[in-house]
Amino acid sequence: MNIKFNKNSISSKILLYLIIFLVSLLLFLWLIQIVFFRVFYEKYQTTYLETLAINISHFNQENIFDELDNLNVDNDICLEYVDSYGNSYYFNDKISSCLLGKDSSIEKNIRDIKNSDEEMKAIKLINPLNNSVSLLYGIKVGNGYIFLFSALEDIGTTTSMLQSQLIYVTLLAILFSIIISIFLSRKIADPIENITEKAKRIADGDYDVYFEESGIAEIDELSNTLNYMEKEVSKTDEYRRDLMANVSHDLKTPLTMIKAYAEMIRDISYKDDERRNNHLNVIIEETDRLNILVNDILELSKIQANKTNLNIEEFDLIVELKNILKKYEIIKETENYKFITEIPQIAIVKADKNKINQVLYNLINNAINYTGDDLTVKIFIKEYKKNYLVEVIDSGKGINNQDLQNIWDKYYKKERNHKRNVVGTGLGLFIVKGILESHNFKFGVKSKLNKGTDFYFYINKP
Repeated sequence: MNIKFNKNSISSKILLYLIIFLVSLLLFLWLIQIVFFRVFYEKYQTTYLETLAINISHFNQENIFDELDNLNVDNDICLEYVDSYGNSYYFNDKISSCLLGKDSSIEKNIRDIKNSDEEMKAIKLINPLNNSVSLLYGIKVGNGYIFLFSALEDIGTTTSMLQSQLIYVTLLAILFSIIISIFLSRKIADPIENITEKAKRIADGDYDVYFEESGIAEIDELSNTLNYMEKEVSKTDEYRRDLMANVSHDLKTPLTMIKAYAEMIRDISYKDDERRNNHLNVIIEETDRLNILVNDILELSKIQANKTNLNIEEFDLIVELKNILKKYEIIKETENYKFITEIPQIAIVKADKNKINQVLYNLINNAINYTGDDLTVKIFIKEYKKNYLVEVIDSGKGINNQDLQNIWDKYYKKERNHKRNVVGTGLGLFIVKGILESHNFKFGVKSKLNKGTDFYFYINKP
């Protein structure tokens, strides 16, 4: 059994705390058995003698001997009956501590009790045999007296035996506590050390680990949490790699186009106004694509850092939507995309205008990417009493139910049959989610396979 005696380890802490508890318990037992034993013993003997004396005071003088013979007297109590003629009769007089009628000091106290003529009298005195505290009781029964005598301290072997036993018990208890604490510490520490080693493997990029249960509820809960974390980290790492590949591709394509058309302007079309303007327009469009990619990445950083500040204002959502759709005129003309809108004449809302524009951009870009062969994107805005419902619908292949819960995740990009890679970072829907959640707007997605997908959100009226 390998025990690491690191003072801050679980094994060492459990061992230390268990020994401290055990030592404290043993000290308490020593205190009770040794220090307070005399007090308890004296109180017990005094109470016992008092009860016995009260019972004896009710004895019948005529049957006194029968009563005394039937009396259940403790072995540590000696008893003497003195009748009216001065004759003495002893009961339990063979115990070593019994001095009734055998010591002058005891006889003097007995005479004092007789001369007092009291019905019942108790005298605490020093036993001359062993200098221990003793108690003498005198009870008047008829014309005679019954005397009870007992030590108020344990003068036998009981205390010595208890002390000897307690020493052995202490040593055995310490030994057993060490064994038990080692067992318990390993029972708890081994699973935690195993979890630590596997967690380090995850930190090093090895996600092929599983945290087993140990039978301890708290550790099992930790294991289950870490298993869930491992799945999420593995998924995030996969998404991150996809993001790097997507961003690299999406940055490389417009940069290549920009460089190519810039060279064409320099070498070929710089004297042809029409061709030069066309080439410049391509450069501007590709620069806009780069700008969208960079903005998505910056927005992701803000959302993750919880630094998204909202500038709430009132504005016409219809005006903003029409301005956004103007930017897609080029793909309507060159690639035959169709935008079908069912919107009111005016829709005054209250939100962060720039953020909502970003939401609309991302949802429309997503719909363009994944719409069907009809190249149709539908945008509906419906008015309700307190808000507007905005829907962006494509006619693509749809999304499986098991994938719907993942589409809002950052880096997620389900491989679907998309028509045009407008924005391919996989950040768009995550950014949409972050913006709408920061507004506390309700949002969601509905999808049917081979029929398309409907992304929607509600936006408040003033």
